[in-house]
Amino acid sequence: QLQLVESGGGLVQPGGSLRLSCTASKFTLDYYAIGWFRQAPGKEREGVSCISSISSSGGITNYADSVKGRFTISRDKAKNTVYLQMNSLKPEDTAVYYCAVSFSCTLLPSEYNYWGQGTQVTVSS
Repeated sequence: QLQLVESGGGLVQPGGSLRLSCTASKFTLDYYAIGWFRQAPGKEREGVSCISSISSSGGITNYADSVKGRFTISRDKAKNTVYLQMNSLKPEDTAVYYCAVSFSCTLLPSEYNYWGQGTQVTVSS
């Protein structure tokens, strides 16, 4: 059974916005660091953003340089959901986006223990 599920992807024009959601059915996301990653066809998976566990740091975040000022990661404890708000989207943001669980907020895929199945984001005119 999948532990993480991403949703909210779709087709958007350059300059538009999307909000991705990451939900878990078997555990509480607030206990863990959550990362967002993306992978475009033929390219390596790259870290986009992460948020630390509430139990450890209370929500320190990191962002890749390519998305700073445009993307925001956040939590909604009541919904057991972590969001990635993506604004001012560019064609180079096109990728499959994944959320993942770790115990530290890093942008290194190897540090994450559990992964969702991904949601497609396409930025095109």
